[in-house]
Amino acid sequence: MSDIGEDQRPRTINDEAPAHIYTDDGAIRGYFLTQVTTAIANRDVEFLRQHVVRLHESELGDLLEAIQPDQRMAMVRLLGKDFDLTALTEVDEAIRLEIIDQMSNSQIAAAIGELDSDDAVYILEDLDKEDRDEILAQLPFTERVRLRRALDYPESSAGRRMQTEFVAAPPFWTVGQTIDYLRDHDDLPEHFTQLFVIDPTFKLLGVVDLDQILRSKRQVKVETIMRETSHPVPASMDQEEAAQLFEQYDLLSAAVVDENGRLVGVLTIDDVVDVIQEEAEEDIMRLGGVGDEELSDSLVNTSRSRVPWLMVNLLTAFLAASVIGLFDATIEQIVALAVLMPIVAGMGGNAASQTMTVTVRALATRNIGIHNSWRIIRREAGVGLLNGVLFGILIGVVAGLWFDNVNLGGIIATAMLINMIAAAIAGIMIPLLLDKVGADPAVASTVFVTAVTDVTGFFSFLGLATWWFGVR
Repeated sequence: MSDIGEDQRPRTINDEAPAHIYTDDGAIRGYFLTQVTTAIANRDVEFLRQHVVRLHESELGDLLEAIQPDQRMAMVRLLGKDFDLTALTEVDEAIRLEIIDQMSNSQIAAAIGELDSDDAVYILEDLDKEDRDEILAQLPFTERVRLRRALDYPESSAGRRMQTEFVAAPPFWTVGQTIDYLRDHDDLPEHFTQLFVIDPTFKLLGVVDLDQILRSKRQVKVETIMRETSHPVPASMDQEEAAQLFEQYDLLSAAVVDENGRLVGVLTIDDVVDVIQEEAEEDIMRLGGVGDEELSDSLVNTSRSRVPWLMVNLLTAFLAASVIGLFDATIEQIVALAVLMPIVAGMGGNAASQTMTVTVRALATRNIGIHNSWRIIRREAGVGLLNGVLFGILIGVVAGLWFDNVNLGGIIATAMLINMIAAAIAGIMIPLLLDKVGADPAVASTVFVTAVTDVTGFFSFLGLATWWFGVR
């Protein structure tokens, strides 16, 4: 009889996992999450292999982010070689590195060999050079050369995002030869929609869609049905610019070429969708001054990433406070000013944020430039004027009735008009100027725009009140 206690013996879960692991709002079902965590605690490898291994890489990534760190590592160890390393491309960098750090280089090398080159590069690029070199040294020569070449390209470039697996043929092949080649070779990419035509030096000549091959006679030569690829992507091109090419020309895939026009890889729409999502998320995060922060970051790292711009914001807040200090005598005599002045600054700040958000996004998508910037500046100034008149009248009437003082209503209405115009101009000019000098407008704009609207709002409102009421 076994001497293992009942609480120590591995147990299985007989309940079936849900067919769909997500709820209607996109969260992982609590029922499934409980099953998985219970299976991990009980070391129920059979359940994990039956219900976790079958998950799509994105689903597995969501699961890894949902469970606790100790459960995460335990599940990876229990699954062993059945763990799909591709899931690490779907999680935060902190979680990816946490899991990778617990794996040996030989384990990583074995798993890397099963991945598409773009996924392999995505994982390898975050590792230390020493570990990366050791892992690459364990891979077959051809695969090692391909990955090294991709890793040599700049971070966030098309070369880093491309797949080095592609299908290419010489122009003198017939359609029949091409079809036979596609049928007979097992080392082709798992999915592809285009065949690239190259010369003996791998220089890109053109492209043929698979549907064109299927519609052509076997004796037709490839060069007669190929078309020029008018949008090859330079390997050094920024990934965001490459994504814009896909958006502009409705591409499903695009050839990636080196500086000599030689074919080195292919960029596919699934990678471009990831780029678009990452860049949009990055713009939003930077607009809030939180940089590359992730939900999995530690408390200290999160705090450290937010401190710099909060410090800058503190300095601009002192600047706004010093403006208020210039009019302390006025505020002492007319207490209503202290009640109303946050309205002027707050409305200006919100109006500037609207303009700034539109401008930063337009800069990111290259929809604003030297040819149309002044037209857009004039438009935004006009919007500020129109909104300033509208809300100035509204707040002027309310303030006048509230404090039974028509003059006070007129002063705040005028101050509102001035600040709304200033907010509109600052909201577009500051991001444009930051972009012009090479700074990231998404990161720095908020602090400076807020400073402008606060200082302008307080100075115009309190200054007008001091002048009108003759306070000394």
